[in-house]
Amino acid sequence: MPELVPLHASHAPAVLAFELANRAYFAATIFDRGDEYFEHFAERYDALLAEQEAGVCAFYVLVADDGAVLGRFNLVDIEDHAAELGYRVAQEVTGQGVATATVRELCRLSADRHGLRRLRAAVADRNLASRRVLIKAGFTPAGPADPAHVGGEKGTWYERALTP
Repeated sequence: MPELVPLHASHAPAVLAFELANRAYFAATIFDRGDEYFEHFAERYDALLAEQEAGVCAFYVLVADDGAVLGRFNLVDIEDHAAELGYRVAQEVTGQGVATATVRELCRLSADRHGLRRLRAAVADRNLASRRVLIKAGFTPAGPADPAHVGGEKGTWYERALTP
């Protein structure tokens, strides 16, 4: 059974494998991180861990029984009991309810573990699957998103109030 766990230094090889294996899929559905991301992966990964340690972000990975990463779920810009949610799941598990279930679990953790009261997520309007995930997880549309938040595309902010 996959488990949602906080990002750790030991996850680096599995996270890199996840990103590489799903790169074309992500490029078609959300955006491509670009070659530079992969060329400097170790430095970027260390920076994420430092942000997490500082408490400004919380990063999670959905890990399969064999140690493979099936998804990444991030809480960024944690401030004033609120954060921005970002996530991506492996192509092999899309359409199986994995993203919805994990976003729901992260909402619970956000309130219980991080003391958050509100989450928001920006989604490109063309990304119907991600919009469905958020709605099923209790988020509601909250206005237009700056294209910079959704890979330069037209998008919408979704929000959800959280209760501990």
